[in-house]
Amino acid sequence: MTVLRHSLALLLGVLVAACGLLPDAEDETRGWSAQKLYSEAKDNLNQRNYTTAVKYYQKLEARYPYGRFAQQAQLEMAYAYYKDNEPAQAIGAADRFIKLHPGHPNVDYAYYLRGLANFNDDLGWTGYIGGQDLTERDPKAAREAFDAFKELVTRFPKSRYTPDALARMNYLLNALASHEIHVARYYMKRAAYVAAANRAQYALKAYPEAPANEEGLVILVKAYDALGINDLRDDAERVLNKNFPNSVYLKGGPKSKAPWWQIWNW
Repeated sequence: MTVLRHSLALLLGVLVAACGLLPDAEDETRGWSAQKLYSEAKDNLNQRNYTTAVKYYQKLEARYPYGRFAQQAQLEMAYAYYKDNEPAQAIGAADRFIKLHPGHPNVDYAYYLRGLANFNDDLGWTGYIGGQDLTERDPKAAREAFDAFKELVTRFPKSRYTPDALARMNYLLNALASHEIHVARYYMKRAAYVAAANRAQYALKAYPEAPANEEGLVILVKAYDALGINDLRDDAERVLNKNFPNSVYLKGGPKSKAPWWQIWNW
């Protein structure tokens, strides 16, 4: 009896698996042409039914992988994922399109989408003023967004998406520099002066045009002073005076005979 039960269970499992290989009789898209699938996907995309749009794009690519509709489906699927707040899938779809169609006339849009998806990942750097400690944020998405936009700008300087990519790159530069300066300030408050100086130096070298470097130079001055490295302290102060002559940090608050870096508090 036990052997019989096992045999019946095995047979049932085989039948269920076999049924899974058969076409779904209730699939409404059975028999649809590539144009029909694309049209339905596009309509759902325009109506913001992103999940349904992706489903139709996937069916289109699976059934008609070599037609012109399949190429467009791959690109629009990346956009649908992006709009549906699925950044990882959007980035993957954009990367796949770039790899499969490097010479496509709209490949610049794939680079742009990849940057956008990273830019908005987890509300990362578009909303970092929302209160979360920047030391708790992983700047990986911001760096990858910058790299994607940079590749777009480099490869396609005349692309319609390049001006917006440049604006976002400028924002990202200062956001990344601000992250480093925030960490440097954290170390300063804990008297970890070497670590603070290293983070401030990195920000200055990696993001030389970032406005956040004003405070980075201040941190360098204070860190070197605390470490007793007077020559480096004086060099950092000269750079601060040259680049930010009207810096609020240089004013140092009330008049005092002490150097400004000894009286300034964050």
